[in-house]
Amino acid sequence: MKKFSIAMLSMVLAGSLLLSGCGGGNTDTQQNEDSNTDAAATDSTDTADGGVLRMGTNATFPPYEFTDENGEVAGIDAEIAAAVAEKLGMELDITDMAFESLIPALQAGTIDIVLAGMTVDPERAEQVNFTDSYATGVQVVIIPESSDIAPVEQEDGSMAVDLTGKTIGVQTGTTGDLYCTDEYGQENVKQFDNGPLAVAALVNGQIDCVVIDQEPAKNYVAANEGLKILDTAYANENYAAAISKDNTELLEQVNAAMQELKDDGTLQSIIDKYIPADGE
Repeated sequence: MKKFSIAMLSMVLAGSLLLSGCGGGNTDTQQNEDSNTDAAATDSTDTADGGVLRMGTNATFPPYEFTDENGEVAGIDAEIAAAVAEKLGMELDITDMAFESLIPALQAGTIDIVLAGMTVDPERAEQVNFTDSYATGVQVVIIPESSDIAPVEQEDGSMAVDLTGKTIGVQTGTTGDLYCTDEYGQENVKQFDNGPLAVAALVNGQIDCVVIDQEPAKNYVAANEGLKILDTAYANENYAAAISKDNTELLEQVNAAMQELKDDGTLQSIIDKYIPADGE
């Protein structure tokens, strides 16, 4: 039995060595294949000539962004982002989220860029980098047609808006929110998740007015009988895309792409498609 066991052990050891030799060659080949696969995966993403441009927006802001009849995000910002992505050789992926979540998502790296009718202001500029402006905006006041809110003449003859003593509706995190909270105090400002909710509250008599951007304001007034836009603008501002402060390379690429789109007329044609120059 002892001699038999030794012989068997020798055979097992020899077989093991043979198998080990074969396995070693396959392992090296597999490692090389895995390495090549990983390299290919790395090369196909997160680059300006083959990756995905992840855009964040809040699709309740027509005509800059809204959900179309197919459930897709459409509008000025969506089309500008698609044109920029094409210039960069990238695919565009749009995520619709709450407006106040856009900058945190950008800082967390879950999105690459924000196009959401976002106004350039000093407070936001401390948190993100802004591209060159691609459009101008106007903050206006939506009121009931029976409202006593009216423009006020200043000493220099210009007209201004005074909402003292009024309950003001705004979309959370927008410049309308920032302006009104700073000027009239939090106790006089009621925040809503989006513009339509703020307008609904106005229609129901829960608030006295809504401060919001002019273009979506036109849509909201057209859709709700008995409302109008105050003649005097509340504030003028510039829209730009926001990018993480950690991604200066993307900032430069997007600025270059946008400049090309301005130069060849594409950007203005997109805006004119949704906001005709004659205002109709």
